[in-house]
Amino acid sequence: MAEDGVAGPGGLRERKKARTRQALSDAAIALFLRKGFDAVSVAEVAAAAEVSKPTLFRYFPAKEDLVLHRFADHEDESARVVAGGRADGRAPLDALGEHLLAGLQRRDPVTGLCDVPAVLAYHRLLYGTPALLAGIHAYQQRSEEALARALGGDPLTARLAAGQITAVLRILANENVARLTAGEALDAVARDAMAAAREAFRSLREGLPY
Repeated sequence: MAEDGVAGPGGLRERKKARTRQALSDAAIALFLRKGFDAVSVAEVAAAAEVSKPTLFRYFPAKEDLVLHRFADHEDESARVVAGGRADGRAPLDALGEHLLAGLQRRDPVTGLCDVPAVLAYHRLLYGTPALLAGIHAYQQRSEEALARALGGDPLTARLAAGQITAVLRILANENVARLTAGEALDAVARDAMAAAREAFRSLREGLPY
């Protein structure tokens, strides 16, 4: 065992850093939800979290990162699903489609199908703030690039396929978010979301060589 448990991603130091990042993000998002993203300064966030501005910037180089870091674990999710599916002998689109349906069934917030009030408030903040929308676009671009690398084959074909798959996932999630934030019942949205996901991936399978 490494001294002080600092070696490796599961070490004590890394766990402490992860908890600090989460606490900083939580404090920032609470302020943003109450006052609006543009109305809150980095200094206010630091004061609310009881840290200095330099400490805050060590964890989050930009104000937008305080909100968008929740996407970090999902950035290469599609690429990982493709790699895992191939290891199990499944075609990329089959693995991705099954992964999406499983996420919808467990009401994973990344699918947009989650009516927990805190999640809906987070989505309203995210999609109602131009600076954050720009950050989401950058995240989706990186996710698309990672998926293209995982798909492999002809680079242009892989990029075109990754673009279509990423667009499908984005549109489906946005539709779920829009309907839930408009006040529609979760069960009704979930029923339509499952059907839409199946139809979307059927269409992808018929048009993409993966």
